[in-house]
Amino acid sequence: MKNNFSYKDVYVEEGKRVLEINILPEKYCNFDCVFCPIGRSKNKIDVPTEFEDYDVALAELENMIDTTNPDLVFINSKGETLVNNKVEAIIDFIKSKGLKVRLLSNGYILSKKEYINIANKCDEVIGEIKTITEKDFKKIQRPIEDYTLEEYIDNMVEFNQQYNGKFIFEITIIKKYNDDAESVEKLKDVIKRINPDKIEIVRIDDERMRKTMWVDDERFEEIKKELLNVK
Repeated sequence: MKNNFSYKDVYVEEGKRVLEINILPEKYCNFDCVFCPIGRSKNKIDVPTEFEDYDVALAELENMIDTTNPDLVFINSKGETLVNNKVEAIIDFIKSKGLKVRLLSNGYILSKKEYINIANKCDEVIGEIKTITEKDFKKIQRPIEDYTLEEYIDNMVEFNQQYNGKFIFEITIIKKYNDDAESVEKLKDVIKRINPDKIEIVRIDDERMRKTMWVDDERFEEIKKELLNVK
């Protein structure tokens, strides 16, 4: 499988020019979420994987950086970014250009030493949560077999305790899964345990899932207000 990178158009966020890059040729992930906009995963993995043509892809990245002049490069891939065995070299290359790096990981494998060391090189790391019960975690996120929700949360807690950068915790609110009062209280507890630098509250916005998983504006804003005010 070729190591082709893909890019989004540069956009401005909080006054910074952001170049968003995907470093996986297709979906490689430790989850196979029902609602994933990319679709089903043929490659359900959490170990480093090698892809071809890395040098060509890196030369293309250098050209993109030189022509778009970003302030920050956001590594946001089709699946779990950290399984690309060249991710550390990619981060080092971006940093050598004097740029900041933001890394999106679903957060589960941030407990493994090799991945901790890689993520620690980034200025910002995003971890996420989408379900709040073990049953729902297994049902709609379809993780690798021995994964548990409790370990998932613990892994992000432990990572952030030693991380010196900006840890961003993204919570996806899903209708009938975590939009009730009890679930919101559980999410508050998770926020307190992880103690992120920033919280982002989002919804499932894939058109295919809007009928079953979209939370209406009023309820979404109520939940958002509660979670963003956790002390």
